[in-house]
Amino acid sequence: MDHYIDIRLRPDPDFAPPMLMEALYSKLHRALFDLQATDIGVSFPQHKLGVNARTLGDHLRLHSTQARLTQLMQQPWLNGMRDHVSVGDILAVPAEVQHRSVARKQFNTGNPSRAKRYAKRNGLAEEQAQAIYDQVAEKRIALPFVQLNSRSTQQRFALFIEHGKPEPTPRPGEFNHYGLSPTATIPWF
Repeated sequence: MDHYIDIRLRPDPDFAPPMLMEALYSKLHRALFDLQATDIGVSFPQHKLGVNARTLGDHLRLHSTQARLTQLMQQPWLNGMRDHVSVGDILAVPAEVQHRSVARKQFNTGNPSRAKRYAKRNGLAEEQAQAIYDQVAEKRIALPFVQLNSRSTQQRFALFIEHGKPEPTPRPGEFNHYGLSPTATIPWF
């Protein structure tokens, strides 16, 4: 994690930034999946929290080694997005930076199929299980998210992303095909 590359969305009168970030992140997910990359992390330096403001922003930062980022950027994963983004150079991470985890956070959103499975596992009536799930789902989620299709399961889902607290030292680990990790950290600056 000694190098990074910044990808910024360009203003577009036809497409809102969240829609463009969704398209960009979907393309990145496919590229990471195809490369079977577990050594590329992501962060969103301009993300915003809050029920009414949650957004990943218009800035995606990729973190890895110079060689791995070069390999990724040689792939045609940005085809179709070049008019909508500006891509920076691969640069060394500045000295004396903080580190953060950037991870997927899952929530119980009251999905009826989940309630049905919960009822079966716990010997409850489906209506009781759905009532339990509805109470939990009423909580307002303040994390930013994107709607994506999983490359492995083809399922569409909301990917909620949580930036952890800044830490003074990095933690090693692997990243998933979304560039996220519950344990590994990325440089934060």
